[in-house]
Amino acid sequence: MILMEFAMIGAGAMGLRYGILLQEAGNDVTFIDTWQPHIDKIREQGGVYVSRDHQDRHLTPIKLETPETYHGDPDILIFFTKQMQLAGFLERCEHFFNDKQYAFTCMNGMGHIEKLQQYFADDKIIAGTALIATVLNGPGDVDFMGKRGAGKMNMANLTEKPDEMTHRLFDELQKAQMNPTLTTNFKGTLMTKVIFNSVINTLCTLFEIQMGEFGNFEKAYDLGRQLIDEAYDICERAGITLVSTRDEEMTALDINTRIDMPLHYPSMYQDMIHDRPTEVDYINGYIADLGRQYHYEAKTHLFLTNLVHLSEYHHENQRREREAAEKKATQTA
Repeated sequence: MILMEFAMIGAGAMGLRYGILLQEAGNDVTFIDTWQPHIDKIREQGGVYVSRDHQDRHLTPIKLETPETYHGDPDILIFFTKQMQLAGFLERCEHFFNDKQYAFTCMNGMGHIEKLQQYFADDKIIAGTALIATVLNGPGDVDFMGKRGAGKMNMANLTEKPDEMTHRLFDELQKAQMNPTLTTNFKGTLMTKVIFNSVINTLCTLFEIQMGEFGNFEKAYDLGRQLIDEAYDICERAGITLVSTRDEEMTALDINTRIDMPLHYPSMYQDMIHDRPTEVDYINGYIADLGRQYHYEAKTHLFLTNLVHLSEYHHENQRREREAAEKKATQTA
């Protein structure tokens, strides 16, 4: 018996994890993506190879479409794209949207809600945050980090008024062992995760280290506390009530880095090493911009944002040098 019908917009690491676990829980899930090498590999091998902590690699069949070839009418559309890709996905998928569908997302950073509001009514938007680690090894190959049932997530309605569909989604996420918590604090729920990512994602990316290496560093507490205090000061000025205290946020950082996911490289790091733009402007940059609105200069967040962009610039120069060297070698041969 099919419980709910989902369209997973974005079949990257997190899209695959949410979609496959919802599929295994008995739901009808169609994945929609635009990365052609990924699409080609999945179709060639008849599904996605799924591992858990680098072990038990097995092929999982999935239904995959592009925005142009999908014509379904799902109960809920789940968005898991990069922030800078969302506008393009929405434009290409608009032809199958209608006013009965719900939009749900646990994307990193901030900026996506305003884009979803251009296509969906406020009472049809549910958003959340995920403390769940997943790695896309390459086209058609994903690794779920942590034991089955590891990780947790928060979710909230934009209207902060949960309805029947919200509770149905919550139940299916619970069956899929995503460990959801339903809150009625929309902005505070999202911002709490943004602040978490502003420490872990950014610092691990800059130094190209796993989360455990950061967590075990003697001065990790001081580094994290400086960033968290800036962000919490800003949220207090903006009237945003976060879902955890400063000390609770520090405890979450400690547990996630040293105990739950010490071997994980954050998604920003994965983007950096693959020469893709990072989402730092939607994380540390967003915090800095919010601070300016309330006459608070988040100097540490702004400094880290610029450092990440410098690192992106360096990686781009290295990529161009490699390509030039490879081209010259080919011509010489």
